[in-house]
Amino acid sequence: MNFPANCKYTEDHEWIRMESGNIAYVGITDFAQSELGELVYIEVETVGETVDAHAVFGTVEAVKTTSDLFMPVAGKVLEFNPGLDDSKGGNPALINEDPYEKGWIVKIELRNPADLNGLMDAAAYQAHVA
Repeated sequence: MNFPANCKYTEDHEWIRMESGNIAYVGITDFAQSELGELVYIEVETVGETVDAHAVFGTVEAVKTTSDLFMPVAGKVLEFNPGLDDSKGGNPALINEDPYEKGWIVKIELRNPADLNGLMDAAAYQAHVA
């Protein structure tokens, strides 16, 4: 199982990776995708909206279940990964194949980067799922 050190993690199995300025990518962890199984549909209807920390920003649908996606920190949803959007020829299973790179779900602008301090680092998250 993969736990990249350049990400922060939530108890709900989302990750966030800072890029430049207040811009970050959010997705679900390798642990989460392995528990869910093959993902067949991702829904994100919050593009353009500001979403509070811990609020639902979308859903993932696997063969056997649907699960809510929770925002790790407060921020504005700038983009839904077009590579996952099956209505645009994308493939939701990219999350199963590469959850931290090609399988990112949304790009956000953080309201307050200090919110990252409340999240787990890779070692803490690995211990959380052990």
